[in-house]
Amino acid sequence: MDDYERPPFFHMMEYAADADRDVVDMVSGNPDWEPPEAIRSGLQRYAEGSVETFQYPPSEGLYDLRATLAERHDVGTERVVITNGTAEANYLAMATALETGSGGEIVMADPVYPYYHKRTRMLGGTPQFVPVEPDGTLAPAAVRRAAGEDTAAIVVNSPNNPTGAVYGEALKRELAAVADEHDALLISDEVYERFVYDEGAFGSALAVDSESVVVTNAFSKSMAITGFRVGYGIFPERLADAVRTRHMLVNVAGSRPAQRAVLDAIEATPESYYEHNRDRLGDRIATFCDALDDAGAAYTRPQGGFYVMARFEGYPGTLENAEQLIDEAGVAGMPGDAFGDSRASWFRFAVVTPRAAEAAERLATYFS
Repeated sequence: MDDYERPPFFHMMEYAADADRDVVDMVSGNPDWEPPEAIRSGLQRYAEGSVETFQYPPSEGLYDLRATLAERHDVGTERVVITNGTAEANYLAMATALETGSGGEIVMADPVYPYYHKRTRMLGGTPQFVPVEPDGTLAPAAVRRAAGEDTAAIVVNSPNNPTGAVYGEALKRELAAVADEHDALLISDEVYERFVYDEGAFGSALAVDSESVVVTNAFSKSMAITGFRVGYGIFPERLADAVRTRHMLVNVAGSRPAQRAVLDAIEATPESYYEHNRDRLGDRIATFCDALDDAGAAYTRPQGGFYVMARFEGYPGTLENAEQLIDEAGVAGMPGDAFGDSRASWFRFAVVTPRAAEAAERLATYFS
C-alpha cells in the first residue's frame, strides 16, 4: 500500500490527460451535474455585498451555517466546526485522536481510501488494516481483534469509497462500542450519505449515544461543488476547543462566500434535487454493471456512493494495467492496489461522468 510517494489519483489523471487518444475519465469523483440554483444566485448576491462581507469569517465557520447543521443533526452548535472540505475534518479528527489518546494506531478498512492511511503516517501514527467482508462492510468482531491499547481511532467511510458498501446504525453502534472500550474515537466519514440506493441501509454514527463519535461530512458531492471546499466535523464537546484551535492554526478560516452560498442552498434546495441526482447515478451504475457482465467481469454493485470495483480475469489491478486500459481501451480507472491488499486485483471506476455507458462498452469490447 506504500508504493507511491503520494496518492496515485494525480498520476492517473495526468496520464489520461497526456494520452494520444480520447479517454473517458473514471478516476476522479467530480460530479458533472449542476449545483443547486441557490449556489449560483447566492454567489451573485454576495458579489454585490459591502466590503465587510469580504473579510474574515469566524474561524470555526459562519454561525448561521453551524447552527443550521447542528439543528439538522440534533447536536449543540458548539460541536460543529466548518472545515476545508471533509479532508480537513478527517485530518482534525485523526490528529486530535493521536494527540489526546494514549495510542498511536488508527484502525481502518482494507480496501481503504488512500488518504486515510497516508494521513495517518503523515501524523506519525500507524495504520492498522482490517480486511472487509465480501459485501465491503467491516465485521465488528474483526475490528475488535485488531483494536487494542494502542488504538487511537477507528476510521470508517459509509457509503464507502471504493467498495460502495453502506454501514447501518447497528454496525456503527458496535464499532463505537469497540472505540469506547479502548478510549479511542470512532471517526465516521459520511460524505456520500445523499447517495444511498438501498432504502434504510444507511445510519449516521450520530445516532449512537457515545462521547467517542466524530462525524465528518461536506457538500462537495451532494451539491456538486467540489471546488468550494465547504465541509464540517461534529466533535464531542470535550474535544471541540482543541479542534477549533488546531483548525485556526492550520487554516485561520474558511471561505466566507462559499459558506454563505452553501447556507442559502441548504435552506432553498428541495429534496427532489438530491433524489434526481441519486436516480441519475443509479441508472449509470446499472448500465455500467450490465456492460461488466458482458465483459465477463466480477464486480461489486454499490449500495451507496458512485464507485464500482471490478475484476477482470487474468488482468490484475496494477498501476501498469490501469495505464494500459487508458492506452488500449480509452478508459481511465484507478488501480485496485492503490486501495489496499485485499482488492489488489481489482479496479475502481467512478461513474460520475455522462460517458459511463460509453466507457462500459469500451471495457466490454476490450475484454471480450
